[in-house]
Amino acid sequence: MSHIVTVQDAVTAFADWIEPTSAELDAIEEEMPLILADIDLLDAQITTLDRIPSELDARRIRRARRRVLAERAALANRTATASLPGGAA
Repeated sequence: MSHIVTVQDAVTAFADWIEPTSAELDAIEEEMPLILADIDLLDAQITTLDRIPSELDARRIRRARRRVLAERAALANRTATASLPGGAA
């Protein structure tokens, strides 16, 4: 008879004492506008899954897509300017 055992490392990989570092929290904070824009887009898309989208739904999805693209561009610009030495653009 073979016994089924768990791998202890996999079970405790996300233990309570392991918390994100301040650098990871800063990265999440910087990406938060993009995360929220993605959530709004998903919410707009989910509402139209079980029905034909109305004109209002289509406008909401287009607006959410534009916001996601704007936030992605803003994030890329912020990270590009932050990584350049001397603050030169």
